Amino acid sequence: MEHGKVLVVDDEPKLVRLVREVLAAAGYSVLSTGRGENAVELAALERPDLILLDVVLAGAMDGFGVAQRVREFSEVPIIMLTARDREVDLVRGFEQGADDYITKPFSSKELLVRVRAVMRRARRESMATEEVELSCGDLRIDLPRRKVIVGDREVHLTPTEYRLLHELAVHKNQVLLHSQLLTAVWGQEYRDDLEYLRAYIRYLRQKVEADPSNPVRIVTSPGVGYMLACPDEVD
Repeated sequence: MEHGKVLVVDDEPKLVRLVREVLAAAGYSVLSTGRGENAVELAALERPDLILLDVVLAGAMDGFGVAQRVREFSEVPIIMLTARDREVDLVRGFEQGADDYITKPFSSKELLVRVRAVMRRARRESMATEEVELSCGDLRIDLPRRKVIVGDREVHLTPTEYRLLHELAVHKNQVLLHSQLLTAVWGQEYRDDLEYLRAYIRYLRQKVEADPSNPVRIVTSPGVGYMLACPDEVD
């Protein structure tokens, strides 16, 4: 039984062979390339269900560039593969629209857990049939079109940023625990990964707050969680 199509973008032949064997044994079909330019073309033509994307690639385009180009035409889930355990790379990957990352070296078990979690999340979202609008003051979320409006301007959010804002908006004026948000947005496997949550809260504030350094929409409950504050609305 085939569980989906995965595009592996990495210029290390041994790693590609390993990933291909692990994913094929688990029921996935696998495409691969070691060049960024080819990855963008394959993403457009083959429409994979997920992309495993190395940060460092041969050629003119690195993994960050590939993610940026792919996000111009597709919301396909992207997991970045990196040997760099540095926050700057993690942050840059998320800014380009990545959904998750795996640091090399990784085990077959970790790879499968991450792939399954990200694909499960994406499929659940594609099956959703919401038909209403969520609002918080002059912030509005057009659910059918997945658009976010602040005042009179549309704000572009990555898929993960949108999921996080949506979760906060569904529970506006309620403090959501760190573990609640991580589980709802990323999955049960990520309930303790506070670094993910802090990074995305920072990205969201940069896009929906008038002054991100002094947030009034997405507020912090120290040591507990976060809340979308809508003072004029009572649920």
